[in-house]
Order: sequence, then structure tokens, then C-alpha cells
Amino acid sequence: MVKAQSAPSDSLFVKASPYLLLDRGLQYRITKSINSMYNFDFDVAERDFKVIAYQYPDHPLPDFLMALSYWWRIEVDVTNEKYDKIFLAYIDRANEKAEKLYDEDKTNKEAAFFLAAGYGFQGRLLSERKSWTRAAWAGRNALKYMELSRGEEEFNPELLLGDALFNYFSVWIPENYPLLKPILALFPKGNKQLGLKQLEQVAENAFYTRIEAMYFLFRLYASEEKKPYEALRISEYLNEKFPNNPYFHRSYARHLYTVGRWTESLRESEEILRRIDAKQTGYESNSGRYAAFYIAQYYDRIGNRLEAKKYYLKTLSYGEESESQESGYYLHSLVELGKIALVEKNKALAKEYFKKVKKYAKRKHPAHQAARDFIKKNKL
Repeated sequence: MVKAQSAPSDSLFVKASPYLLLDRGLQYRITKSINSMYNFDFDVAERDFKVIAYQYPDHPLPDFLMALSYWWRIEVDVTNEKYDKIFLAYIDRANEKAEKLYDEDKTNKEAAFFLAAGYGFQGRLLSERKSWTRAAWAGRNALKYMELSRGEEEFNPELLLGDALFNYFSVWIPENYPLLKPILALFPKGNKQLGLKQLEQVAENAFYTRIEAMYFLFRLYASEEKKPYEALRISEYLNEKFPNNPYFHRSYARHLYTVGRWTESLRESEEILRRIDAKQTGYESNSGRYAAFYIAQYYDRIGNRLEAKKYYLKTLSYGEESESQESGYYLHSLVELGKIALVEKNKALAKEYFKKVKKYAKRKHPAHQAARDFIKKNKL
């Protein structure tokens, strides 16, 4: 079972490491800050990171942690590019400091580790932005420095995250994006199942990369690996440990919905909407689109058409606010609203909803097919 981010025991009495990353005293001090970051209490986390930056002005760790805190702001809605520049600025600063340390001492495993991590995160953002060539370049640099950072036994759990992601995605990407095969041909061949096993090991044993490994695990179990109960196990744990993290919160609601625990999904989804209304940090329209859809589905299942209609409309509203008209929940809400309009004998409104589906959905999308079928069947 995965463990919480916890302070290393007896940290004040362990012999100091030559590397700041492995300093047990610092890990003891920084545990609360990292947990605050994952719990979206950025003021507390970043105040502590700035203290570390003051104490270690030439070290990449503080800038890397600041970049990570902005990454989680991005993760809530990856279509929003608001934080891209500041995230990349902190990553660049961390990389510059790490490169300086590495240039001074080519045997510095810590410097190589930070360069591997920095280029890895650059690659993550660039791949989200569909900048595949630049993402591949960042990925190659990450792999190069990952190899150079090997040899320090205590780094192994942290380094294994890079190995795991490479093993999984170097196989997954060409399977799902055939056009990228020429780029991936430049990399060694991976192993998806080994990648999953390595992610589990990181989730159990790492300090700095544990939560990132768990994030990838529940995403892969939920989608690619078709193991919804494993995804639920991890997202439930993360939601309990970081109850104010909107990404973990909506993922937990989603996995409850997926496995048919409707009442619990309803409860979590209603809480998400309440937090959006209260303008709680990180809770925004993208999370609202998820939550409103799960609530609508709940009322649909129990036959409460009025409440279902209300929340399908909310799904549309949140989807339009986040410019997510091509998302599955937005499209399926349009289909369901079209069906409700037919029940209410409002053919004109039904036709309007189905035409919107055809406008936003790709022809092969199930919602597009459903809209065409309803238009034909009902002579709209």
C-alpha cells in the first residue's frame, strides 16, 4: 500500500549527505512544505521554498520546487496556458544552476538528477502543447542526464520515475500516435509492464517523486490499463491526504462514478461545485464540467428529469467557460439534452442540440453517431 509523504525518521541524527537532495535534515523540514504544495496551499509552500532559496541561492532545488508548484496550477486545466511562462522560467533557472554545478564537477550525480528532472518536466509541458519535436528534444536530454546521474544508490527511487515513464510511454506513444514513430525511433525500446511495476516502486519508496508516480499510476490504470478499481484505490488515498487538491478531488469523483458508486460520486461532485462557487483555490470550470456531468448522470439514472436537465445545462456552461466544447462530457450532455427535449415534445430544441453535437464532435465520435441517429429517427 502506498504511504503518505512523511518525514524521514531520526533525520537530525543521520550523517549529512554531500548532496542537498539527500540531506535528511532538509527532507524533515521540507515535508510539510511539499505536502502543502500538493494540497494547493501555495502560500505556505512557496514561503518555505523561498527560505530554502535564501539559504541555498546557487542550488537548483528551490527553483525546481517553485516550478513544480506552478505545474500543479497548470495540471488542473492543461488547456490554460496562463502559467506556462513562469513555470518554464523556474525550470530554466533550475537547469542553469544544475548545469553550473555539473560543469564544475562531471561526477556530480545530484546536478545530473536535476537536469534529468528539469528536462523531463519541460517535455511534459511541451507534449501537452503538442510541440512534439521540442518535447522529444527535452526527452532526449532528460534521458542523457538520467544515465549520468546513476551510481548514487540513494537516488535510485527518485531516478526510477524517469525509467518508469520512459519504459511505458516509449511504447505507448507510437501505438497511439503513429506519426511520431520516426521521432521515437531515436530512443531505446521500452517495456510498458516494467514501467508500471517501476511506478509502483517509486510510489512506495521515493521521497520527492512519490506523489508524481502515484499521479501517473492512477491515470494509466483508469484509461490505458482498464483497471478502474486500482485507479480508485490510488485516487481515494490522494484525495484523503490532499483534500484541497482539485485534480485529485475530481479524479476521485470520476473513479467513483466509473465503478458505479453513484451516491458517493454525487456527494463529491456536489462538494466540487460548492468549492467552485466559494472560489476555492484551483477549483474552476474544468472541474465543474466533470462534477456537473456526474450529478446529471445520477439524476438521470433515478428518473429525475428536471434535475438531470439542470446539471446537463451546467455541464455545457462550464464547458463553454473552459472552451471544452469538444470534450466527451460536453458532447454527451448535448445528446442527453436533445433526448430530454424530444421527451418534452420540443423537436426544434432537440434539433438544435443535435446540430451542436455535429458541429463540435468528430464524425467518428460516438456522440456524433448518436446525434445523426436521433435526427434521422425523429425526422428532425
